Amino acid sequence: MPDARVILVGFPSDAGVARNGGRPGASGGPAAIRDALYKMTPDARSPEAFAALLERTVDAGDIAVSGDVEADQHALADTIAPWVGEKTVIVLGGGHETAYGHLLGYCQAQRDVHVLNWDAHADVREVGASGAHSGSPFRQALEHPSGHVRSYSVAGLHPWRVAAAHADWIRARGGRIAWGADLDRAAIDAFIHPTPRPAMASFDIDAVAAPEAPGVSAPGVGGLSPRLWLHAAEACGRARGVGSFEVVEANPRLDQDGRTATLAALTVWHILRGLAAR
Repeated sequence: MPDARVILVGFPSDAGVARNGGRPGASGGPAAIRDALYKMTPDARSPEAFAALLERTVDAGDIAVSGDVEADQHALADTIAPWVGEKTVIVLGGGHETAYGHLLGYCQAQRDVHVLNWDAHADVREVGASGAHSGSPFRQALEHPSGHVRSYSVAGLHPWRVAAAHADWIRARGGRIAWGADLDRAAIDAFIHPTPRPAMASFDIDAVAAPEAPGVSAPGVGGLSPRLWLHAAEACGRARGVGSFEVVEANPRLDQDGRTATLAALTVWHILRGLAAR
């Protein structure tokens, strides 16, 4: 893929969601996102740059998963390690255990990375007795012995879904937190701006208000509006320091009228629109 600028790859696993007590079905996320995304046209307001980017965008398909969380995360890392830092990678999840496999790709490539997560949950829980899960990826990444995952920032958090000890754990490591209720367009831009380079942006669709995104692994109440969510996606796409992205936790098994899959696909669309504007 020497001429590719953007590479899409699917991670059709939700075994980590099951370990975390969530609702299974996110393994169908990559297929559902693609189905919605490929029905969308380039931005009609400025189609030339968007279309030019699509000409250099390659879909590498899904990695083969086994249901073994750790093995599948390493398989994702093996797949993307040659691309991180060289191409813009967009991973379609899958549960949020996707993130650890994604970040392992940077560790394997011996490249430093900073993390910007958009999520209702902090996802820095301890690894359980049964192993890694969808609530533990960023703790695992920050504790990886390579030290290549340099910092972690998270925006969109619900204070009733985050243990105070976990918020303290993030801050003690120099991380930044933005609560969902405090976010507007200006606050989103201000949160993205100081993110060190290079960065990975993770978009967990359960941060969006439940009526707009009912098909998720861990539903909640009081999330972000789609307008703010998509603004964050496009702003991260425009940010030159962000080198890879992921969209996770879309669960087509529990979706209604395909609205969550469409929103997840629109998240990718807005990332692409931001990239086209660089």
